[in-house]
Amino acid sequence: MSDCQVTIQLTSDEALVLSHWLEKLQMTDLSRVVDDPAVWAPIHRITGTLDKALPGLFAPDYDQRLEAARQRLRPEG
Repeated sequence: MSDCQVTIQLTSDEALVLSHWLEKLQMTDLSRVVDDPAVWAPIHRITGTLDKALPGLFAPDYDQRLEAARQRLRPEG
């Protein structure tokens, strides 16, 4: 099997919400969720990539930006 690259494109809202969720995931007891240590490599890579791509992660209004992104991504109804 070749070691090809996979590219995933996200909107800035999707990236922000996913970044926050991954951070929370890493801070919890993951032994119940992540039962294969091999999964950690891609999780850390995705998290690192998102951290570099999202300069607003450390903005003073981060919480407001996150909540606005969540609202835009939630389905209506």
